[in-house]
Order: sequence, then structure tokens, then C-alpha cells
Amino acid sequence: MNSWFIIAQILGVITIGFEFASYQIKDKTKYFLITGIGSFFWMAMFVAIGLATGMSTQISLIVAASYSTIRNLVFFKIFSKDTPQSKEAGLIFLLVMIVVALIAGTLAIIGAPEEVRWLHILGMVTALGFVIGQYLPGVHYVRISVVFYAAVVILTQTPINILYGDFRWNVMGIAIELAKIASVVVFYLRFANSPKKPQLQFAKA
Repeated sequence: MNSWFIIAQILGVITIGFEFASYQIKDKTKYFLITGIGSFFWMAMFVAIGLATGMSTQISLIVAASYSTIRNLVFFKIFSKDTPQSKEAGLIFLLVMIVVALIAGTLAIIGAPEEVRWLHILGMVTALGFVIGQYLPGVHYVRISVVFYAAVVILTQTPINILYGDFRWNVMGIAIELAKIASVVVFYLRFANSPKKPQLQFAKA
């Protein structure tokens, strides 16, 4: 078995822990910190799987995960201050990140094999929705948008996107996205009897 593929699975296990935990957190500042750390391991996993199976099909995912790491950690710093100035800075940073995502995503799509460009386009659209959902107030936007984004990323970890190499399924990559979806389900089950509670507590962050 390719050693890089094994390393990818180890990094994936670490990512699962952080990703599942992040969607149980109602405080926005803590959410950004935990998901930022998880995004770093997520990025490292895509690098490893690219080295194992072919980097060309993983480039857009590596870009997205690197972008996610930087974005979340900067948002953590901004929201931890919780001042009018920091909120304004957060909005400006969000707009800059959207522009960066459009440019980087377009370049990654161009570099992807022609057969799977449609999938990377869909990934960019859902990723942008998720970025905006993270910034919007309340707990619901980010959790709804991450479900759609995770569903698309799951497809990128199957033979639909992994065109080269011996390992044609990235099981760990799929598990990470399923963990995000499962965490959202668990979150809402926890607050099923008091649907306003998570919204109000998150809004105070």
C-alpha cells in the first residue's frame, strides 16, 4: 500500500475529530478556532492523497482547504475581539476571501481534468455558499450550507474524480464529510426540544 495513502488516512482521522467537534460548538469564536485547526489537517490529507493517486485531481481541494485554514483562523482573531471595528474588518475580509476564492477556484477548475471540471465548478459554488454561511449570524446558515458542500466534496473522493493511481476511493475523505453531516444532525437532535436556544446562544458570541 502506498505510504502516502496511509498517511492521508491518519491525517483524516485527526480531521474527523476536529470537524465533528466544531459543529457542536455554539460560540462563534471557538467554532472558528476548532474548524481552522481541523482545516489544516484536512489540507494535509489532500496533499497526501494527491501524492498517492495523482496531484492534478486534488489541486482544487488543496486550495480550498488551505483557504479554509487561513479564513477560519483569521475569523477567529476578528470575532474574538467582538467590536464594531472588528465586525467591519470581518466583512471586508469576507469580501476579499470571496474574490480570492473565485480567482483560485477558477484556476483550479481550469487545471482539473476536463472530465471532472463540472464537479469542481459545483464544488466552488457550494464552497462560496459555505463561506458566506459561516459569516452570517446564527447557527443555521453555516450548518445548512456545510451539508451541501460536504455532499459535493464526497463526490470528489470517489472514482468520479480520482482518475489516476491504484487507490480509486478516498474512504477517509468521504468519512470526514460524512462526519460533518452527522455532526449537524446530532446538533439539531440535541436541541430538537428547544430550537431557539442554539440560535440565541450563537448570536451572543
